[in-house]
Parts: sequence; structure tokens; C-alpha cells
Amino acid sequence: MSTYTDSAAAPDERVKHGLAAGDVVPPSPDWTIDQGWENYTAEEHGVWKTLYERQTKLLPGRACDAYVEGMRDLPMGPDEIPDFRKLSETLMRKTGWQIVAVPGLVPDDVFFEHLANRRFPAGNFIRKPHELDYLEEPDVFHDVFGHVPMLMNKVFADYIQAYGAGGLRAHKLGTLKNLARVYWYTVEFGLVQQADGLRIYGAGIASSYTESIFSLDDASPNRIRFDLERVMRTNYRIDDFQEVYFVLNNLDELLELDRIDFAPLYARIQSQPELQPGDILPVDEVLHRGTGVYHGAKQA
Repeated sequence: MSTYTDSAAAPDERVKHGLAAGDVVPPSPDWTIDQGWENYTAEEHGVWKTLYERQTKLLPGRACDAYVEGMRDLPMGPDEIPDFRKLSETLMRKTGWQIVAVPGLVPDDVFFEHLANRRFPAGNFIRKPHELDYLEEPDVFHDVFGHVPMLMNKVFADYIQAYGAGGLRAHKLGTLKNLARVYWYTVEFGLVQQADGLRIYGAGIASSYTESIFSLDDASPNRIRFDLERVMRTNYRIDDFQEVYFVLNNLDELLELDRIDFAPLYARIQSQPELQPGDILPVDEVLHRGTGVYHGAKQA
């Protein structure tokens, strides 16, 4: 199951990249806080170690080259939760990014503003020992282990900044739901085709033991070639494995999205029916037609 549930563009139409629930008083105008690295307990470092060692044993041959290279070059290891200050020093030298700590989910406009300025907001808390496989909102393991290695890749780093700028525009246009789906099916649950096979680059997969296996090995989900307009029309699951994974030919495809005028796309999509995660269209380039057994059994 996915490492956490995020409600962005979910089938029930809630739109959340990280919209804080309830009447939360922001700790600062941009919602940032001190990571408080010195305050982590031995138990919390132990949870990180358990998750880190489990994933690093699983991901070779599954994660894409860019992810593997990013992980190799970051000051990140099994014995302790990474210090955001050290991560930021390395990222700044490589791609100009930094990690800023936030208390959890933040409002969409704040989230986009950070991304547009090459700041990645990461939760500073870590899940409890009984929550290793499922968490309702992203913690430091998801945000750092899942996302940060890809920010070491220049193409991906530029894409995330462009997405932040695009998110600010979509927020004003009232089309955030459609753009949020692009984030979900790329940054969180994206797959990419390499010469040596299908590989993971999405953080929601890379940080989840069970979905790392399901996304590549299970016969149930559809795996379809990425098409921007198709993705923008497609709902997704927030509470279970994905029913469909969209596959890039290569990461460079992400930068092409920065050159697209989204306004006509938004206008065109509004007149088209929304698609459910399990749908397959006649025009889809289907790399693997799923059996649907997993989700079919759940529905039954």
C-alpha cells in the first residue's frame, strides 16, 4: 500500500497537495519551522533505520538510475534521520535546491511558492513503529528518502520548479485539480522506461516497500505510456495501490511540460469526461494491460 495518502485530485474531488486540515495556526508566514534535528529520539532514528535498510535492499534494479545516483551522492544513511541543513548544502551545490522543514501538510499556495523558489517542504516528524507500511500524511521518510534523491537530477529539479510556478497559475485559474493529477502520476507514482527495463522514479513508490513491488511486478495494474492530456483527466486512488501507472520514455519528457501552454489544455479538458483509474482508452499506448484482479477483489 502507498506510504501515505494525499488527497490531491482524489476521486471524491478533494484537492490537496498538502492542504492543512482544520483551523491550523501557521507557525510562520511560509509555514516553515526548524527541523529540530537534535530533538529526535533514539526510537525515531530507529524507525528511520528500519525503513531505510528495508528500502535500500529492495530498490536496486527497481529504482531508476537518477534516483540511485542521487541517493549515492547525498549525506543520507541508515543510522540517523538526515539533517536538512546538510542535505541542503549538497543540493544547493548540485541543483540549487534546499529542504525546508514544515510541521506536516501545508496550504497549496504555500506549497507551490516553495517549489517555484526551489525549496522543497518536508515534514520533520517520522511515523510510529506500528505505521511502517501506511501513513495518512507524508513524514520525513517519505519526503526525504522518496523525493530528495530525484532533486539531485537537474532535469527533475527543473521540472519540480516549473511545476511550482504552474501550480500558482492553476490555483488562480481554478484548474488545480487537473494539474495535481500530473504531480500524482509523475512525482509521486511515476515510472520510467530505461534500456534495462521499467524503473521507479516516483517518491510514493520509492518510499513504499509494498508499492515498490506492486508497481513493477504485479499483473493487476495497467501500465500506460504517459500522455499529458490523458493524465490530466484521470482520477487516482488515495487509499490503496494505484490501478494505473503512467510511464515516461525518459526523464527529459518532463521538461517538455515546461514549454506547454496549459491554458488551452485546461479549456479543452473541461468539456471532456473525467476518467477513472482503471479505464483504458482506444488511443492509449498500453504497455501492460492489467488483470484488475487486485482491485476487483477489493470491490467485490
